[in-house]
Amino acid sequence: MSTGRPQPDAVGTVTVVGTGVIGGGWVAHFLRRGYDVVAWDPGTDARTRLSGLLDTAWPSLERLGLAPGADLDRLRWADTLEGALADTDFVQESSPEVLDAKVVLLAEIDRLTRPEVVVASSTSGLLMTDMAVKCDDPGRFLVGHPFNPPYLIPLVEVVGGEKTDPDTVAWAEAFYTAAGKTALTMEKEVPGFVGNRLQEALWREALHMVDSGQATVQQIDDSIAFGPGLRWAIMGPMLTFHLAGGPGGMGHMLDHFGPALLEPWTRLEAPRLTSELRDRVVAGAADAANGRTVPELERKRDAFLVDLLLLLERHRRADDPAGDPADDPADE
Repeated sequence: MSTGRPQPDAVGTVTVVGTGVIGGGWVAHFLRRGYDVVAWDPGTDARTRLSGLLDTAWPSLERLGLAPGADLDRLRWADTLEGALADTDFVQESSPEVLDAKVVLLAEIDRLTRPEVVVASSTSGLLMTDMAVKCDDPGRFLVGHPFNPPYLIPLVEVVGGEKTDPDTVAWAEAFYTAAGKTALTMEKEVPGFVGNRLQEALWREALHMVDSGQATVQQIDDSIAFGPGLRWAIMGPMLTFHLAGGPGGMGHMLDHFGPALLEPWTRLEAPRLTSELRDRVVAGAADAANGRTVPELERKRDAFLVDLLLLLERHRRADDPAGDPADDPADE
């Protein structure tokens, strides 16, 4: 590890490169955690979009709880990439998901930042091995893949490329943890990482059912929101199946239901996205939205997520023998 690198819990300034939905969500999260945040985005309306995102996010973050020193005034816009990177302690890159453009941008970030600064990409599927091919110092580059909205969903998947230093991965895991995220550190690069791979499998099945007329968009959403999604929020699919085995647990589950894995229920290849299928899915989403705009749905989602996060915190504290039951944010 570079001797000039700050301790993970001593980072003061974070630079966010790219302030769209994901990058802007990172800005909101880091501001909530009390960091100084420098933002850079070459888009002509970037500042307006980010301002709107922060207006939407901040009330939810106030409900969830702000860290000492958290303040929207700690955001500074940089006019140039060089200016954004001049005195930063950490970089979160969140540019569009285009490999060639990522390669050029990361090489530029490599050139403009101090050699001890760790650089993380928010890519949702690209590998750091492929993105860092033109970086002179690829050892400090890794993936820090969040889930939308990054200011509320705790998970960040941390994984290095073939040339990433192990110390960099360990530092990033500790930094994200200190920054209030739940870090899932991967030992190997996997296209799409863990969460997106699982989401994609579900997404493909949903598209097949819409395409074949087996289910509507609303029925698919209801089947998860009022079914397994409720269980997954606290245990995830694997531990949920462990419970499905009764007293015998996962062993009984696999022995008893294992043959069902051979049933032709699932179709892992995506269906061909015809114009007819596209129009059907778009119309179904509009019906499910029922006249509510995207900002209205975002506010509804965020309000629910805050309630859910506070509930999860209560249950996790109850499971922690060292926790103080009286120190319960849900009781505030």
